[in-house]
Amino acid sequence: MDTAESPSRRRLLNGVVGLAVWAVAWIALPALDGRLDVPNLAMVLLLASALASLWLPVGASLALTLGSVLAFNWLFVPPRHTFAVDLRQDALLLGATLVVSTIVALLMSRQRGLAASAQRHAAQAEQMRRLGEALRDADDPAQQGERLREALAQLLGAAPTLLLLREPLPAQDDPAAVLLLGTPTGDESAGLWQCLRQGQPFGPGTGRHGELRQWYWPLRGRQAAFGAAVVALDSLKLPPAEALRRQAQALCDQAGLALQRAHAQRAAEAARELAQLQGVRNAMLAAISHDYRTPLAAILSAASSLCEQGERLSAEQRRRLARTIEDEATQLGRLTDNTLQLARLDAPGVQLQRDWESAEEIVGAVLRRVRAHDPGRRVRAWLAPGLPLVRCDALLLAQMLENLADNALKYSDPPAPVELAVQLREGGVVFAVRDRGPGVAPSWREKVFEVFQRGEPRPVAAGERARRGAGVGLAVCRAIARAHGGELRLRPRANGGTSFECWLPIEPPPPEPGMPAPGDFSATDTHGAAPAASADALENPAGPGRPDTPGSPAVAGGAA
Repeated sequence: MDTAESPSRRRLLNGVVGLAVWAVAWIALPALDGRLDVPNLAMVLLLASALASLWLPVGASLALTLGSVLAFNWLFVPPRHTFAVDLRQDALLLGATLVVSTIVALLMSRQRGLAASAQRHAAQAEQMRRLGEALRDADDPAQQGERLREALAQLLGAAPTLLLLREPLPAQDDPAAVLLLGTPTGDESAGLWQCLRQGQPFGPGTGRHGELRQWYWPLRGRQAAFGAAVVALDSLKLPPAEALRRQAQALCDQAGLALQRAHAQRAAEAARELAQLQGVRNAMLAAISHDYRTPLAAILSAASSLCEQGERLSAEQRRRLARTIEDEATQLGRLTDNTLQLARLDAPGVQLQRDWESAEEIVGAVLRRVRAHDPGRRVRAWLAPGLPLVRCDALLLAQMLENLADNALKYSDPPAPVELAVQLREGGVVFAVRDRGPGVAPSWREKVFEVFQRGEPRPVAAGERARRGAGVGLAVCRAIARAHGGELRLRPRANGGTSFECWLPIEPPPPEPGMPAPGDFSATDTHGAAPAASADALENPAGPGRPDTPGSPAVAGGAA
């Protein structure tokens, strides 16, 4: 039912019902005449007056009651067909009927007014509740503005024009900082900005610019306005009453508070990102000042010994000092690379240089670099057959695998192998680096991925130098995995050791002429040795889902 027609139709229906009550009463009175005395007939009149006042307005009810009392006196009170009244008997009866009917009509009118006011307040509260829920589910100012327009259009019968702020206190000529919903005229646009900046409503009944033919409402927050709304009075389908204007302002204020919360949330997120970035920078400075000190001191000491005592040292001693310089410089370079990568990956909006890469080529490059400082050739590789191309940043993925392999070599003793396996699992490609070291305590299985968190050092043999990282390697590895849309997990192995598994999603490669299908790649080790059919067979020959068994076959790819 149309909002403008509902009250008039309701009033018409109520009038018809009230008149029908009186009609029934006046049909019943002649039928009961002669069977009931005059006082009892007057009670029928009184009952009709009370019932009719439930639907009729107070003026109509009083007029019909007075007319009915006069007609009752003319038709039923002796002497009939005259207005003469016996003062001792009938005057009190007619007067009491008229007074009681008047009182009942006034009380019913008041109760109807209170009921209508309660219904109106309940409808307004329900509208406020629905708008609050809609604003809570909206994510940006455009959605919140649309929800407010819908609520105001339902209330007023006309959709208003809204001006919303994307940023607090923007310039009036900055189109990127404001959002317009609707098409305002030049005067309305100026009025919207004026209403927004003053935070006060304009138009009839507001006490400001009452000569306008529009209503302007600010979308007020706690201390400022975050938008404004305007609607032309000529477009309203309801009379511009004060209650209507107040309800519209309440809806606008609710939207203003929602916009303020959205602004505050975005500001808090930006501050949180800035604080996180600053925390990473502070942590990097702490790492540079603390963890860089040890390798720099070792390099300086070895270089000073070579310069000052080189002639007195034997060839073996000089080689040992040179190897110390090389090892510490390599460690320092790796620490620098990891720290810089961590800072880059933690920065908001980082973009990776991703391309379609072969897992075989990435693993081969990692093996070549890791075996350069792995004289025992403990690192071996297994690749499952039929591996698809991986869309990734090859340099970052290789750095992640190299970090994991170096970490496995550091925390496992010879001759235990370090396995680098690639397989298809869970709808993605899994790069796993496995060792047979002491493993990681349950309380540390998540902490090891936090930046600058270092586990307990393993015991070192006599003459071996204890080396601990800065605690950024695994944090960088997880950051690289997540930057690719994947995840890095730690899984303990059944017979001792740890498996770091990086899961990356499979993306369908774009069709290119002449490019072989991903399934056509033959899974071979980088040195030509054919791997097992499945990476699960590396440490689980008994079948998938079973723990590691002592009888696992040796890992291929080590003899080259």
